[in-house]
Amino acid sequence: MAGNIRSLAEAIDYIENHLHEKLDLEAVAMAVHYSKYHLHRIFAETVGLTVHDYIQRRQLTEAAKLLVFSDRPILEIALAAGYESQQSFTDSFKAMYKKTPNRYRVEEAFYPLQLRCVLNERPAGFEGSDWSEKIVFAVEEDIPAWMELVRLVVDGFPCLDEGQYLRQLREYIRNRRAFMLKDGDTAVGIMALNEETGSIDFLGIHPQYRKKGIAKAFCEKALKELTRTEELTVTTFREGDKADTGYRESLKELGFAEGELLVEFGYPTQRFILRREKWEGEEDE
Repeated sequence: MAGNIRSLAEAIDYIENHLHEKLDLEAVAMAVHYSKYHLHRIFAETVGLTVHDYIQRRQLTEAAKLLVFSDRPILEIALAAGYESQQSFTDSFKAMYKKTPNRYRVEEAFYPLQLRCVLNERPAGFEGSDWSEKIVFAVEEDIPAWMELVRLVVDGFPCLDEGQYLRQLREYIRNRRAFMLKDGDTAVGIMALNEETGSIDFLGIHPQYRKKGIAKAFCEKALKELTRTEELTVTTFREGDKADTGYRESLKELGFAEGELLVEFGYPTQRFILRREKWEGEEDE
């Protein structure tokens, strides 16, 4: 596994150093001396995205940054992001950001679709099943590790402003509403919860640990120990949103049901609901 992580880190390094080019799986695999089939499999399993999707999201993120923080022409930005025409760039950008590049530039509000993936190359041996006992209140000293994980899962949180988020996080920590699970010094699960309303304001699981039942442990702890409500709620992407990397599906797998459609920070989202009676019924089966 360690060898795979090192090879993936090399692949990510290559992608990050060539974001201004037209990249594909074959080019990356050749650069790191892996078969493209093997690289495709281990990349998707570990990062949570295919190589193609990771490249697209990183290139669009860098393009969005240039739209806001530079005066370079949109065509030039499109070509630098690996697109062959301004129209193809506009189509991809609008599908992800819900607005044209020109409108995004005018509004001057940058947020990332995908930041560089930094893998934990030396996991401390994180095995077991009863994660809920290891979920603890986050403290001020945990903020750097917490924010590292936020950057890893930013794909699930459109319009995230890191400065604003950090201010909210400090408030959650002061009010003992921030919870985390760590593997050594690495945050592998984080949750910001309003225990009075049952609203999960943030739930992030490290990509390398998403198949270990950690999200389920956070929901279980919230329902059994932390909240006084009969349900948990969380918002995520609407059905058919191309920016969704699997968050809707993962919530459904946990037992969440679709709720009302919303608009948050100008972005179309949907509320999902997990009712205590449904959770306990499934736990007893």
